[in-house]
Amino acid sequence: MAALLPHKTLAHSAGGDPVLVDGQPSNGTANRSKILAAVDGTAIQATDFVKMKPAERRDLYASNQVLYVYHDTIDATGDKAVSEHRTFKAAADAIDEIIDIVKKLTSANATNILVTADHGFLYQESKLAAQFNITVKPQGDQIVVENRRYVLGRALKKDDAFRHFTPEQLGLSSDLEVQIPNSICRIVKPGAGFQFVHGGASLQEIAVPVISINKGRSDTVDLVNVDIHPESDKITTGQIVVKLYQQSEVTDQRVARKLRAGLYFGDQPISNEPELLFDAESKEGRDRFQSVRLLLSKDADVANNQSVEFRLSEPIGETGEWKKYKSVPYTLKRSFTTDFDF
Repeated sequence: MAALLPHKTLAHSAGGDPVLVDGQPSNGTANRSKILAAVDGTAIQATDFVKMKPAERRDLYASNQVLYVYHDTIDATGDKAVSEHRTFKAAADAIDEIIDIVKKLTSANATNILVTADHGFLYQESKLAAQFNITVKPQGDQIVVENRRYVLGRALKKDDAFRHFTPEQLGLSSDLEVQIPNSICRIVKPGAGFQFVHGGASLQEIAVPVISINKGRSDTVDLVNVDIHPESDKITTGQIVVKLYQQSEVTDQRVARKLRAGLYFGDQPISNEPELLFDAESKEGRDRFQSVRLLLSKDADVANNQSVEFRLSEPIGETGEWKKYKSVPYTLKRSFTTDFDF
């Protein structure tokens, strides 16, 4: 995990964990964000990233040069005795979830994405035979960490059951040596997590996927379309609520649309002009409705008993100007005006 972060040096802390990246602890999202801050980046858990609104994800991506999204469905399942038998399903679920994260990243305008892992794992659905258990106890001047797939310590005693590494061989600024069981053998320890393990140097653990995704800008990318659904063609009070419908969900080819709503008498605005963002990702049409409430201003008095226009406008690039997108006519027909108008 630490090696995936930008660094000059990696080192074990005195207790073996956490691994230090340029002297800083690398465990946890908050610590990794501090390390990434050196390259104008940050880190976030996948569960938090998925919960964000599309606009929030765009803001997060735009405000950082590098963004790390950490996903742990497989480890969270396999590392527990009560759930390790669901490892195959967790792997399948992880693929679907990562695809969804990639789609959300591209919708947030990410164009260069790397998908990889900090390690692979060993898993066997059936119970392991006894010959896969290492009965030799690790020995040395000091055993700092010992689990099923590796040992960290000082002056470790070499044994044919283990592969021995010095910190220099591993590129670590540390005095801790490393021993790893040969092949897929496990160090016998009480407790959970025997069928699912990781942390060694078997091919299954050190060969990880690296998928590079480059999403260039395309002329086929369009903005979502929005329809106006008036419930009446008359305005009889000092306010009006209009339902708006986003025709399709936001995808890689259809991006969110920003609009401004308002009532107009000719070119004169006669209400407030709220801005709206149509960025719903749901495939269900009922989830893509928005309602906008407009309050008439004093300027609306001169338009009473006349035709006015409900108008949606869209921005013209970054100019600060707006142009008409869609509109529908209304008849303003109020029997009296009020001092409480907007």
